[in-house]
Amino acid sequence: MSAVVKQDGTDSRRIKQNPFILFINRVGIYAVIVILLILGGLVAPGKYFTVANIRATVQAISLLGMVTVGMAFVTYSANYADMSAPMTIAFSGMISVATLSLGFWPSVICGLAAGSALGMVSGIMVGKFRAHPIIWTMAFNFVMSGIVRWIWSGTQIYPDVIAKNNLRAVDMFNAISRTSFLGVPISVIVMLVMVVIGHIVLTYTSFGNQLKVTGSNYEVAKLSGINVVRCIVLVYVFNAVCASIAGIFLASVAKTGAYYNGDGYDFRAVTSVLLGGMTLAGGQGNMIGVFGGVITIGMLSNIMNLIGVPTFNQWLVQGIVFLFIVWLNTNSSRKLGRG
Repeated sequence: MSAVVKQDGTDSRRIKQNPFILFINRVGIYAVIVILLILGGLVAPGKYFTVANIRATVQAISLLGMVTVGMAFVTYSANYADMSAPMTIAFSGMISVATLSLGFWPSVICGLAAGSALGMVSGIMVGKFRAHPIIWTMAFNFVMSGIVRWIWSGTQIYPDVIAKNNLRAVDMFNAISRTSFLGVPISVIVMLVMVVIGHIVLTYTSFGNQLKVTGSNYEVAKLSGINVVRCIVLVYVFNAVCASIAGIFLASVAKTGAYYNGDGYDFRAVTSVLLGGMTLAGGQGNMIGVFGGVITIGMLSNIMNLIGVPTFNQWLVQGIVFLFIVWLNTNSSRKLGRG
């Protein structure tokens, strides 16, 4: 690195950038996706590139994609992650099942409203009262887990039992996760719409610009007149809506409302966000990269399933790969002067 002092006293620096690091930072996770495509074709020839396998893989990651879109907003705002996502997913699904006797659409609205209310509570606590986002959301997740188990006595609830007098609503509820449009599952279409909306909001709206400033430097955002409390509350509500949509689909897939339906989605969503190039420091990354992170998780899991890797070993492999990629992205960002 060489430094040149200009006449006005400022220091102009020319940073020598490693071409490989620059390439990795620009193409990011999609380079990994290409590698996984090649790897999948090598380890599972005749199986990996079949229509059935591709369809199964895409459908499997659709629910994670929904959750990850909302989680990306939390991370982008420099609030790390929402660790209450599992109970938001489970609670919204259970509320939808519990209110199916009112009809299909009322049950969906009730589920979304219930999840959004949880997001509002977290948004107010973190945004207005400056609670630590990780500690608060983890504690809130435990509290909601206790409340949900107490309400339903720790048991599962079933659509056909709850709404036995409204079987049409039950059939519609169970069908939403099994319905396709032009051969594409509805859950995948919903996920893609959410990704597009998230990308537009973050990239092309004034709220996205405010969120970038808030995530980059909270105090600067506050002093510049941005209503940071409003931004953070909206982030958590949006995140909860995304998790609630996933929760309703998940309850439909399982034909069951259960307190454990959202287990593991918090970790996988955060991992997808980080793999996609966002940083816990906030204010960096984009939804296109985050979507790539979701695809990577789906492809990696699919490859391991095809070659018969046991579930616990899959977690080990994913953890190692994710830690390496996160380290690589962080290291490349630092060398590019953005870390």
